[in-house]
Amino acid sequence: MLIGLTYDLRQEYLDAGYSEEQTAEFDRSDTIEAIDQALMHMGYQTQRIGNVKSLVQRLAAGERWEMVFNICEGMFGLGREAQVPALLDAYQIPYTFSGPTILALSLDKALTKRVVRSMGVATPDFAVVTVPADVVAVELPFPVFAKPLAEGTGKGIDARSKIDSPQQLTSVCEELLDKFNQPVLVESYLPGREFTVGIVGSGQAAEAIGVMEVLLKPAAEANAYSYINKKKYEELVQYVLAPEAEAAACRDVALRAWRGLGCLDGGRIDVKMDRDGVVNFIELNPLAGLDSVHSDLPIICRLQGISFQALMERIMASACRRIG
Repeated sequence: MLIGLTYDLRQEYLDAGYSEEQTAEFDRSDTIEAIDQALMHMGYQTQRIGNVKSLVQRLAAGERWEMVFNICEGMFGLGREAQVPALLDAYQIPYTFSGPTILALSLDKALTKRVVRSMGVATPDFAVVTVPADVVAVELPFPVFAKPLAEGTGKGIDARSKIDSPQQLTSVCEELLDKFNQPVLVESYLPGREFTVGIVGSGQAAEAIGVMEVLLKPAAEANAYSYINKKKYEELVQYVLAPEAEAAACRDVALRAWRGLGCLDGGRIDVKMDRDGVVNFIELNPLAGLDSVHSDLPIICRLQGISFQALMERIMASACRRIG
């Protein structure tokens, strides 16, 4: 089987003048190499395609693949993660991971919360600030937590994201609106423990392969698993497998959200406890990072004794089962 690889190579965007933060979600060349090698080790032929513009050019030139291993994050718009799977659907080329509906939904964190809440999954109360004037309509009790509506990798999150006053909320929202040119999600702040749940599979076959607790070290930026804390995780963050009681509660929330939304093949769901220890859904990541060393999903697997090769085999097995 010929597998095409779609991805955003970080160095290409850095060379084009984009910043470190703007390209934080994109992949290094060694990540693409590791994915390529894992697929070839399974006996697949591979062909590197690259980003959405490269995919457009190659489709127009008549190239086709029996399946595409897609990890494209995209650069522009709230539907940027959905662009590659939507194109592949148009050409009836199967691919790994969730389709355009889920990828577009999950990038809008407020819409995702509305949907999971409708399924009975706990998530913090929230408001959306689209323009600075919207701040006066936010009726949540302080403290609250503010972050960009449609970013990942902790972008736009720092120690100031936990907010204790209307004046502070106005200042932070104005800065985020200006910097990211997108709405701001304002949530009730949850003071409890933070976890991320690795999931592989689709539908009822989906399983939580590990629950990892995120512990901030004393030198870490306070109040959040922020952009800086994620970037310098080796010195600022400690990752540990969650104790079974907490892991069971996290798995339940994550799998109810994953299955209810119809997510496919693999990804992560971030959860956090409220002051009473109740696990709440925070975010869905249906295109989890696959850097074999630094990304959360492979780290979860490593803590569980699951190799990167084994993770890739499970992802491909899920994709092949549903594609037939």
